[in-house]
This record gives sequence, C-alpha cells and structure tokens, in this order.
Amino acid sequence: MEEGHVNCNIDTKGLATIEFGHPSSNALPGKILGKLAKAITEISDDPSCKLILLKSAGNRAFCAGASFDELIAIENIADGKIFFSGFAKVINACRTSSKLIIGRIHGKAVGGGVGIASAMDYAFATEAASIKLSELAVGIGPFVVGPAVQRKIGLSAMSQLAINATAWRSARWAEEKGLYANVYEDIQQMDKGITELVEKLCASNPAAMEQLKSVFWEGTDHWDSLLSERAEISGGLVLSDFTRNAIQSFKKT
Repeated sequence: MEEGHVNCNIDTKGLATIEFGHPSSNALPGKILGKLAKAITEISDDPSCKLILLKSAGNRAFCAGASFDELIAIENIADGKIFFSGFAKVINACRTSSKLIIGRIHGKAVGGGVGIASAMDYAFATEAASIKLSELAVGIGPFVVGPAVQRKIGLSAMSQLAINATAWRSARWAEEKGLYANVYEDIQQMDKGITELVEKLCASNPAAMEQLKSVFWEGTDHWDSLLSERAEISGGLVLSDFTRNAIQSFKKT
C-alpha cells in the first residue's frame, strides 16, 4: 500500500470495480499508471464483465495527477516520454474498452486526474470534486490529457483550464461543461446515485452498450499515435531548468 495499488473485482451482476490509490493524494507514479491501464484492458476482455466502475481510494483527492518525485528524476526525453505515456495508456485503455466506464469522482482532480475523469463515459462527482489543469504552472502543459479533456468539455472550456493553470473550477462548473454527469452534496448521496444507474445498466443489453461505446468514441482511432506524440512534447519540456525549478517550488507549497 505504501507504493500505491490497483484493485479489481467483478460481482455477480457483472459490475467490475477498479480502484487505484496512492498515499500521496492519489498522485500516480508510472508503475501504478501501467497497472491501471492493464487492469482496464484485461477486465474489459473478461466475458463476465458487463460494466466498469472506476474509482480511487480514500475520501479526499480523487487524483492529484503525476508524481512530482518521478518528474524531477527524469533525465532525458526518452524517459520523459515513457513517464507521460503512463496517462496516455490509461486514457487509451478507457477509449478502447468495449465496456462503458462509470466514474466515481469523490474529491479534487488535478492534471492527469482530470484526464482520467474525461476518459470515463459517465462520471458521478461530489461538490468537493473541483478540478484544475496545473501543468502550465509547472512549465509543461496538458498535452497528453488535452485531447480527452477537449473531447469531453470542448476547446473553449479546456483552454480556460489550461491557460489559468492555478485556478480551481468547481464541480458545478465541471458539470455545466459536461465533464460530470451528476454532482451530489456528499459521497453517500453520490454512491446512491451510482448504485441506481449501475443496477439499470447491468440489466441492459451488453451488445447495445458496446455499440454505444463505439459511437461515443468515434473519430479517436488515431489517439495511440497522437497521445504518444504529446507525451514526447511533455517529456522534452520537463527537462528544462524552468520546469525543474517550478516543480521544486510547487512541491514546497
């Protein structure tokens, strides 16, 4: 648990629950990102799975984005590309999954966390689930998660997040823009809403849901190469003195 975890299970109704977690506000190092992408892909291929619920551990932040410790340790573009490809793999695993993915966003989402939320097909959230794309504030930019965020909330709203990188946007703002489908006052109410929808979907036609998934993600077949290219951009920027100094300052706040 000290290094983070990804846990999976499938219940008798066909609901697959995937939970990720890390002690550092659910900020995700490369190994956890790799495990998460693999879990989404493998559980999607399980014939007993009808639907996926993606969530994170704890009751505070949903996901604080990338691991700053790993960012600081990057020494060359190749390593940088590999690191940023972690979020790309998770987004692409969600995209290529044949199953609808329901998201449970219980708390704040930052950077890559917003990208993961954007890759979900239907996201529930609490009023505590404010969002921020902080990448530009540390000298990078939301290049990898950008396509997923833009697809979900549009170019205008995504650019607002990307440019004003230190400003939090409320969960209600995210709901208005289409990132969240439903926002609740607290976790208990959110979980009740999730249960109600999950029960309906697990009783729905799996073939119809699979076809809907395909329609929702139409026009994204090029994302394997696109997100790889974006990861290389970020991998180069993280090597600059500006970015290294900005990350060190950010860690102290």
